Amino acid sequence: MFACRAHARRYFYKAEDESGFARWMLRQVQLLYRVDTRLRESNAGPALRAAVRQAESTMILQRIEKALKARKFSHLSGSLTGQAVVYTLRLWDQLVRYTQDGRVEIDNNLVENAIRPTAVGKKNWLFFGSENAGWQSAVLFSILETCRKLEINPQEYLLDVLTRLPHMTNQQVRDLTPSKWRQTRMKIAC
Repeated sequence: MFACRAHARRYFYKAEDESGFARWMLRQVQLLYRVDTRLRESNAGPALRAAVRQAESTMILQRIEKALKARKFSHLSGSLTGQAVVYTLRLWDQLVRYTQDGRVEIDNNLVENAIRPTAVGKKNWLFFGSENAGWQSAVLFSILETCRKLEINPQEYLLDVLTRLPHMTNQQVRDLTPSKWRQTRMKIAC
C-alpha cells in the first residue's frame, strides 16, 4: 500500500506560519518533487525512476525521517506542526514505498485531478433513478476519461463503438476498448 506525499505535505503547509520546522520540511519535500518532476519530464521508464529515486530521493527521505523522529516530542500534539509530524510518521513506510516501484507516482495528484469533475458533481448525481444507473454512469465516466487520456475524440469513439456493438460477439467486444480502438485506427491511418 502506498500513501500520498501531497496529503502529508499539506499538513506541513498548514503549519508553515507556526514553525520553522514546518517550513524546513516543505523545502525537503520540494527536493523530492524536483527529482520526480525531472523524471517525468524526461519520460523515464519505471526501472530508471526506481533507480534514480533510490540514489537521490532515499537520501532526502532518510534526512526527513531522522528530523521527524527528533522533533516528535518537541511540538505539542494539538499544534499544527505536531499533527503534521504524527501524521507523517504514522504513514512513513507507505510514504517512502514509491521509491522502490518506478510505476508508482510520488502522490495521487494526477488521479485526483482526473476524477475531480466526477467528485464535484457527486451531489448533483446522487439520485440517478435506479441502482444500476449509478454503476452505468461510472462505466461511462471511466470510458470518457480513458478517451481523454488517450487523446481520442469521445464522440467519434462512442458513435463507432455503439454502432458496431450490436453486431459483435463477446470475444470481439475486447477490441473495442479505447486503447485497442486507438491502435486499430492508427494502423488504418498508416
